[in-house]
Amino acid sequence: MIYRVRHLTRYAYGSPVDLAAHIVHVTPRDLPGQVVRWTRLEITPAPVRRVDGADYFGNRVTWLYHEAPHTTFDVLADSEVDVAFPPPPPETATPAWEDIVATARAGGDAAWAVAEFLFDSPMCATSPEAGRYAAQCFTPGRPILAALLDLNGRIHREFRFRAGVTTLSTPVDQVLARREGVCQDFTHLMISALRWLGVPARYMSGYIRTRPPPGQQRRLGADQSHAWVAAWLGPAHGWVGLDPTNGIVVRDEHVVLGWGRDYADISPVHGLILGGGNDVLTVGVDLVPAEEWADPLP
Repeated sequence: MIYRVRHLTRYAYGSPVDLAAHIVHVTPRDLPGQVVRWTRLEITPAPVRRVDGADYFGNRVTWLYHEAPHTTFDVLADSEVDVAFPPPPPETATPAWEDIVATARAGGDAAWAVAEFLFDSPMCATSPEAGRYAAQCFTPGRPILAALLDLNGRIHREFRFRAGVTTLSTPVDQVLARREGVCQDFTHLMISALRWLGVPARYMSGYIRTRPPPGQQRRLGADQSHAWVAAWLGPAHGWVGLDPTNGIVVRDEHVVLGWGRDYADISPVHGLILGGGNDVLTVGVDLVPAEEWADPLP
């Protein structure tokens, strides 16, 4: 599936900002199953300095510096991406989840690249309560993918998508107690639970299709940047993407921006400003099949 994705972030400041430095993650990355056909990033006002590169995880990142007073700050990312993630293996073809835990903890060549996704991170501490919640799906000897799909579906069924009831600093245990939140909350919850069990899990940032295919329900979390989980199935099968907000496996409705240990590693826009006050943030995302896009191509 070839998608056109447009992500606009706009800050309106109540008072002028004199100096600003930002780190921006809004450009999709190439990876197996995803090819970025073209992309552009427009910044208004134009920065005095711009540096494009890659972060520690290999995600595309842009550093921006402003040295003139400004009252608005716009980041417009526009891309065309070809997505065709392979289906996951049959559940019964994946190892028992205890074997995945043992392999990840043993270290060596098979697990060195996933070790950093086993431990606490600044915004996603491992939670015993979340772990016990997930443990009901991870019965002894169960294939890792069967357990993951069970947990993914359970979060989707038992938690309500509701914006405005949580913040970036809401802890996992509070999300678990409230049984409501947004995609970031459900992703952090699932990651925390998996890490407590010993299963490597990373935070995925990107987008989900704005309008569903005919006959399907609208996906939750569209029209904003989206988040989901990638869990490790072992060296033979690698990573699988799981979207607990919608209870689905990542196949052809998602576009990946990048990944990290939690939201803090892959926040779309963050930085420091001198000045400002009473800021108003507006975010809009469109992800639709390229053939349905009405605007002319750049």
